[in-house]
Amino acid sequence: MARDPRSDDTIALVSRAKLPTRYGGFQIFSFGGPDHDTHVALVRGRIAGGHDVLVRMHSGCLTGDVFGSRRCDCGEQLDAALRKIGRARRGILLYLSQEGRGIGIANKVAAYHLQDRGLDTVEANEALGFPADARDYRFAASVLRFLGVKSVQLMTNNPRKITGLQRQGIRVTRRLPLLVRPNPANRGYLRAKREKLAHILD
Repeated sequence: MARDPRSDDTIALVSRAKLPTRYGGFQIFSFGGPDHDTHVALVRGRIAGGHDVLVRMHSGCLTGDVFGSRRCDCGEQLDAALRKIGRARRGILLYLSQEGRGIGIANKVAAYHLQDRGLDTVEANEALGFPADARDYRFAASVLRFLGVKSVQLMTNNPRKITGLQRQGIRVTRRLPLLVRPNPANRGYLRAKREKLAHILD
């Protein structure tokens, strides 16, 4: 597909199509970044020029989103976000290729191994030589600009996502919690996110 003139140096539109889902009808957009990763946006309704658009920035989690891992809350958050957007007049789910808070699937599995030996999710990433959270939200901001969004209501428990967008010029008018019920396998993970990563969790 030819480069869209709304694309910038951070991200470029690759293709788009209709996507009927169990949550409702969406348009799916695929975007390529300079790191050669592919990021996806699921768009519901008319969003160009929209204010206070309901948005979820979701970092891809193969283990949680696809395999139903109970070590994290990612799959349940994805399901809850799509349900909310599917019931809304308009909204966007950004599915970002940032596995393991940006360290990739192979390193994430290595981090799981360290967690099996007693480290928490932050300690495991750092023991492998990575930051506790290596994600970058320039891609997400570029996609929102491409889609013509003026301001967003962001579904997140992570204040870093809000500041990450705001630093890129995206106006966040409201934070909407996205809480799911803990289970015995992820209580320690959620505790580390709250205490070490400042996530807003009960």
